Amino acid sequence: MAEVLVLVDHANGEVKKPAAEMLTIARRLGEPSAVFIGPGAETAKDLLARYGAEKIYAVSDPAALEHLVAPQAEVLAQLVQEKSPAAVLIPSNAAGKEIGARLAVKTDSGLITDAVDVQEGPVTTQSVFAGSYTVQAKVTKGTPIICVKPNSAAPEQANGAGAFEELSVSISDGAKAAKVTASEPKKASGRPELTEAAIVVSGGRGTGGDFSPVETFADALGAAVGASRAAVDAGWYPHSSQVGQTGKQVSPQLYVAAGISGAIQHRAGMQTSKTIVAINKDEEAPIFELVDFGVVGDLFTVLPQATEAVKGK
Repeated sequence: MAEVLVLVDHANGEVKKPAAEMLTIARRLGEPSAVFIGPGAETAKDLLARYGAEKIYAVSDPAALEHLVAPQAEVLAQLVQEKSPAAVLIPSNAAGKEIGARLAVKTDSGLITDAVDVQEGPVTTQSVFAGSYTVQAKVTKGTPIICVKPNSAAPEQANGAGAFEELSVSISDGAKAAKVTASEPKKASGRPELTEAAIVVSGGRGTGGDFSPVETFADALGAAVGASRAAVDAGWYPHSSQVGQTGKQVSPQLYVAAGISGAIQHRAGMQTSKTIVAINKDEEAPIFELVDFGVVGDLFTVLPQATEAVKGK
């Protein structure tokens, strides 16, 4: 059975949830092999094996992380050349999509980004053209390189061998042209990362700038908080929380849109969510065309009641 390379998403050695999701997907396609770039591989190997990694390729060379993403693409390119994998799975975030694009060029292979499902073939499902269409696609040239959105699969444990191999890689001078000179951790909010959260509660123009009922409801659910472009442009919420075509694209199990009309710009960033609930005073709001459940009402009345109901369980 051919290997399927999975680039492990981690923060200073702490493995993020999408890694377990992609290892689960990899088992549909072949034999999962985790690629861990940076410090912490030894600590993470048991967790990766628990989610099915038969092999773990570790690259601890500091140069692989201190020069932006180009060295990571070179590491994967060398592995593709040596192992001839059935596919390469990469997190579909800003860094991952750049790594995937560079890898596709280096290996003369096809690339699919923002996949929300991957099945045997590999055949992917994507939302394209600002969310106007859902399509199935597959790579027809070279090694399939697939960037997978968070929450595209439920992580399933399946003990793998976890054979550990430290790799010695060669990083070109060209890949070292840009160097990270300083970094600092993002200030913790106590809420999940927006793009990885299983539940997202977003507020829009209907909040009038008061996001307190949105945040209180999100905290009751253990959810992340998002915002529409209108709310962000008005200065009511940080740009880092914007959901939409020009913001972050999310695909949680549950998405709650409060006071959001549902313009195509916003829909493009959230309509692959598994279940969508909308709260809006305007029964003609476009968001109601998309939802699984809709509530016509004032969010300042509906959300506090919903929060109490959640807390009461």
